[in-house]
Amino acid sequence: MQGKKTKGRKRHIIVDTLGLLLTVLVHSAGIQDTVAAKQVVQKLALKYIKLKKMFGDGGYKEKFINWAKLTHDLEIEVVKRNEQHKFVVLPKRWIVERTFSWLLRNRRLAKDYERLKQSAESMIYIAMTRLMLKRLALAYS
Repeated sequence: MQGKKTKGRKRHIIVDTLGLLLTVLVHSAGIQDTVAAKQVVQKLALKYIKLKKMFGDGGYKEKFINWAKLTHDLEIEVVKRNEQHKFVVLPKRWIVERTFSWLLRNRRLAKDYERLKQSAESMIYIAMTRLMLKRLALAYS
């Protein structure tokens, strides 16, 4: 069976409560979010052993949540939309969206210019490093 032939890439990020980047995963757009979520959680679990709770959107299934609990002892709370056609700011969910908007201010991340997924991930780390350095400079000036 062949996978879905979707062009492009997807970016998965995990951030802390301040919106600062913890880990990134860039992959083909043909891979489902739940499959990629397992990869990004495994990548995160190697860096942050003491992490106990995460928040995610409604796209993550019960099977993935159970897998994270059994494999990494990680509780994942799903933040779902309440109403379909009405804009409501959801707690915890806006943090990731805000971080994506901060990152997309960089021209290099506005489109997918990179050939390799490793260089695409590196560009996201570089953009976040620049953002954090600017904030530190403002805090100490």
